[in-house]
Amino acid sequence: MSAYPAISAYKGVRVAVTGGTGFIGRWVARKLMEAGAETWLVIRNPSTTAQTIAATLTDPFAIERAFAAIRPAITFNVAGYGVDPAERDPALSFRINADLIASLCQAAARWRDPAWQGRHLVHAGSAAEYGNAGGILEEDGPAIPTTLYGRSKLQGSRLLAERCAALEIRGITARLFTVYGPGERPGRLLPSLIAASRAGQPLDLTAGLQRRDFCYVEDAAEAMLRLGLAPAGESIVNVATGLLTPIRTFAETAAAILGIPPAHLRFGAVPTRSDEMEHQPISLKRLQRLTGWTPPTDTEAGVRRSVEIGLLDSDV
Repeated sequence: MSAYPAISAYKGVRVAVTGGTGFIGRWVARKLMEAGAETWLVIRNPSTTAQTIAATLTDPFAIERAFAAIRPAITFNVAGYGVDPAERDPALSFRINADLIASLCQAAARWRDPAWQGRHLVHAGSAAEYGNAGGILEEDGPAIPTTLYGRSKLQGSRLLAERCAALEIRGITARLFTVYGPGERPGRLLPSLIAASRAGQPLDLTAGLQRRDFCYVEDAAEAMLRLGLAPAGESIVNVATGLLTPIRTFAETAAAILGIPPAHLRFGAVPTRSDEMEHQPISLKRLQRLTGWTPPTDTEAGVRRSVEIGLLDSDV
């Protein structure tokens, strides 16, 4: 492999995707199929619209059976629990965000393709793993999660590193920051702005002073594919743009594109959560070194692309 293999290296490669019907997972699967990969979605309820295989992700034996049937060279784990405010079951959070990783590592080790030179497992991590770390966020720096979601995702990232070392397989956590775009679930910032635009109604927001690194979903998916081709080494890599934008600025940019009157953005009407992260820019040194690339889509372009595709289109 060259230093930075092209996404086309997935052509003809057998790939498994967990969480492939979710927001980010659908884009990972879509990009894999565009690259010519033999893409299998490991989901609870198989459909006829994609190449799928049934497996309950909390059942290690079901994972093993699925991998025995697929025998993937590489697996993308984009399954997760806890982003939706309604998902608050601690046991289920750790079973999906952490225990599943152990099952995937075991199956990947058993059914690995000896000819495959990339990673065996690419796991979608989360900025929430950093929590109250503060400062410039580097992968080897402190991780002080403040939420159930962050704690369970951090345990998953650590399990991945431990199991990959023990089983002698190549895994990597793509620690994703604020991902937005087509297919995002209702109730999040951009879908809420689009809904307000369609209804012609005001939208209650926080003061919006907290800064976030907004990463467009197609870029986040491409980053995961690129990391899947990266040489063995680091087990955690930040995936972000490197630019911090106040939430208020993001909302105002989207509102201008959507034609929402400034007066309809009611900043300060909702209190800021006590567990909001505060940090300096995110270090992208590892991402750049391993892939020679950083997410290129700026906020305005990402919002316009989301509107063009249809943010709430379930077929994305």
